[in-house]
Amino acid sequence: MRIVIAEDAVLLRAGLVRLLTEAGHEVVADVDTAEGLLKAVEQHEPDFALVDVRLPPTFTDEGIRAAVLVRSQHPRIAVLVLSQYVEERYAAELIASRRDGLGYLLKDRVADVDQFLESVGTVGAGGTVLDPEVVSQLLVRSRHRQDLELLSPREHEVLGLMAQGLSNASIAANLFLTESSVEKHIRSVFTKLGLAHEDGGNRRVRAVLRYLGYPDPGPGHPSSAHPSHQEFRP
Repeated sequence: MRIVIAEDAVLLRAGLVRLLTEAGHEVVADVDTAEGLLKAVEQHEPDFALVDVRLPPTFTDEGIRAAVLVRSQHPRIAVLVLSQYVEERYAAELIASRRDGLGYLLKDRVADVDQFLESVGTVGAGGTVLDPEVVSQLLVRSRHRQDLELLSPREHEVLGLMAQGLSNASIAANLFLTESSVEKHIRSVFTKLGLAHEDGGNRRVRAVLRYLGYPDPGPGHPSSAHPSHQEFRP
């Protein structure tokens, strides 16, 4: 296959070029930016693009957005994305575009050369390869979103205000309800989300984590008691 590589880490990029070349592929371009990737695709019309999720200048989502653009503008080009960590939002966005000729792997998988080359071949042939960790976390998120669908509109409102850190009294004032009504809605939320009474105060934090789309750390987990991204008032 004729391959374009977009990876900003010089040593990894050089290693990928050598690995793919020795496997019989032709690396027609190796670049370190999303802009370089798009130009290389237009110039060389490759069969396959190997893309890092995070590329300069901001190292946030340039790579994945370029990959989505390549897939939309050049449907015949297979795309395999590499990521240091599981980026659930980016993975979901990429998968939503199309699943044929698509791969999403953690960079650690490159160390298993045979498996990595097999993944390249599968994606290049129009198949789909998703890292087990990506699948696991997307399934967790999907299951949590399904749980939220069980909530009534009012329960969604209450949980949304809980996510903002409001106390029961403040939620009651915002929704023009009595505090006892708010407590009733919260108990219903806990029940529908399967949060057992034995979890104690952690149930409130775990419910909010579900609402925000984060994996549930489970009862008694330190992050349940002390979430770093959100302040919760009693």
